[in-house]
Amino acid sequence: MSDWERASTARVLKPARPRKLSKVPFVELADGRVQGVVSSGSDIGRVYVSSVAASTYEFACSTNNNRPCGGARGMFCNHILALITEAVLQYGAERVARYLRVEVSEATAQEIASTMSATRPSQGDNSAAASVFSQFLRHLAYLEFEPTTAPVPELQWFPPTRAVV
Repeated sequence: MSDWERASTARVLKPARPRKLSKVPFVELADGRVQGVVSSGSDIGRVYVSSVAASTYEFACSTNNNRPCGGARGMFCNHILALITEAVLQYGAERVARYLRVEVSEATAQEIASTMSATRPSQGDNSAAASVFSQFLRHLAYLEFEPTTAPVPELQWFPPTRAVV
């Protein structure tokens, strides 16, 4: 086993640049999608749950109350464009393009979004919105913890890497 495989911690990639947490507080590459929570531009109390699927680029956008996004009618809305931009800032353009399976000549958020838009992707259902929003709320709960190097009780289900003698 290599040193990395024996390590008890996981490597964390630094964001490419500081993110605008007030605009897109949560973005992740998970479940075959770029998905996350995007703040409303008009109402401070409203957020949108947006996602774009890998390969098909099927997209979905709705409020946290499952009301459809008015801008996502047959094309990517501003929430999805903001989500892609913030995913590129957090994970890097090459990684996002590779994850979404987008072939671009220049890996930038705008190029990724325009390449996907050119395929005229279909609008999907909002069935994943509840789980994405739940993950966002769990993410917020971790921000309330004091910084510590002690084990976090919620993560104790991970098996130990070494046997205790």
